[in-house]
Amino acid sequence: MGIFKYDVYRSPNVGIYTKCNDNFVFLPNGFATSKTKNLSEFLQTDYVFTSVANTRLLGPLMVVNNKGMLLPRNCLEEELSHLKKSTGLNVDILETKHNAIGNLICVNDKGGIMSPMIPNEFVKKIEDVLGIEVLQKRIAGYHQAGAMVVATSNGGIIHPDTEEDDIKKFSIIQNLDQIIQNLDQIIQNLDQIIQIQ
Repeated sequence: MGIFKYDVYRSPNVGIYTKCNDNFVFLPNGFATSKTKNLSEFLQTDYVFTSVANTRLLGPLMVVNNKGMLLPRNCLEEELSHLKKSTGLNVDILETKHNAIGNLICVNDKGGIMSPMIPNEFVKKIEDVLGIEVLQKRIAGYHQAGAMVVATSNGGIIHPDTEEDDIKKFSIIQNLDQIIQNLDQIIQNLDQIIQIQ
């Protein structure tokens, strides 16, 4: 698999409008079918059209791995039902006051990093729904853990100002051999990244 240049609604910020795991790419309702099929084919996944909280902003509003999915409290009942039925995942609502939970939580199938802005009382629900262990911590001084790091079961990319001790903790909790911090590391490891995918 190579690198696929792509835009959503003529925006390069694909992570705002889409979300994916190993089996599904989630796209906004009404998104062009031809572009959807191209993306789905490239990612080798099925696709699911949906909205979250009646918006197209799927990335910031969803937390998903291959075991489950969390949605914000303002998600509509029809959206919840549709996502459960379409994916077979363990889908639930996180009843925190924060809507952009995808910006506050980063997960893969082994573990997760959650912003301290989300109260401790939600840790167990996140762990139960997604089947993972969660570490509550800021990344490089920022509360937006889901925006500062992206992780799959194959690797991760993290904010360049993250301290080495924190990178080690994140690697352990998410069971990752390598977390890349900057563009130079991406270029140096590009062959390995493409081969892993």
